[in-house]
Amino acid sequence: MDGARRGVRIGITLPQGCDREYLGLDGRTAWERTVAAAREAEAFGFESLWAYDHFQVDPPPEEAPIFEPFVELTAIATATTRVRLGHLVLAAAYRPAALTAKMISTLDVVSGGRIELGIGAGWKRDEWLAYGYGFPDAPERLAILADHLEVITRMLAPGRATYHGRHAHVIDAIHEPKSAGGHIPIVVGGNGPKVTWRLAARFADELNLDALMPEEVESALPVISERCDEIGRDPATLGVSVHVWGRPEAPAGRERRDRLRAYADLGLRRTILQGFAAVTDPGLLESIADDCAAVGLLEAAAPA
Repeated sequence: MDGARRGVRIGITLPQGCDREYLGLDGRTAWERTVAAAREAEAFGFESLWAYDHFQVDPPPEEAPIFEPFVELTAIATATTRVRLGHLVLAAAYRPAALTAKMISTLDVVSGGRIELGIGAGWKRDEWLAYGYGFPDAPERLAILADHLEVITRMLAPGRATYHGRHAHVIDAIHEPKSAGGHIPIVVGGNGPKVTWRLAARFADELNLDALMPEEVESALPVISERCDEIGRDPATLGVSVHVWGRPEAPAGRERRDRLRAYADLGLRRTILQGFAAVTDPGLLESIADDCAAVGLLEAAAPA
């Protein structure tokens, strides 16, 4: 197996509701199928499971179940034992920064140290307005993200936290426990080279690129390295991952295997594939696992 490919982790997005995967299901049935999908994904050997942070289905909005992702991942943490769990990604403004830090630390303890904090600026205008957040322009949403990262990183660091920002502040805040005992990785999500990638270089363990084709990721990597160089950070310490949906998705079999190889050969830390349809397609996760195993990204496994 190629050395670059061997270290790639494969994640799966959990059903959460925003892709209309729960249409026609009552809440209880939707939840039972989500737990079953999480357990099956863990049994197949996937490295991580990820929940979106949305409150309404993709436009046009309509009535359908959607689960709040902190509550969802807390419950999934009690239903699994090994797989890592994270958000892909939290919209920073949806929760106060200090509360996000408190919630993620608690979730890390509940899960036994399996949590990754994925966070970004947010984009889904319809739910921002529907849920009373307003919808600031992109520069303002990025400024909110920056202040939240300042607060969260201070809250997760040793000692008390103080930070005075325009969008978030804490004053001598006591925050315990910080985690289950280890470091909670921060994943910043977004494709913006001027602001988002600079924030990732400053604050994150990993930058998650959204729906970019392999050749686009390849073009992005030198720019991401430059963002690290600007602040004297070793680019090798900032992992890069990709969330595969939309254009980059490929049909099962040879096409998906070729796509997986292309991402892996770029030396990415993680590739995250969509698992929403597992609530209605009982063979989906096995098909993904088979393709990942065929290109050396997953050990062949079967659910217990």
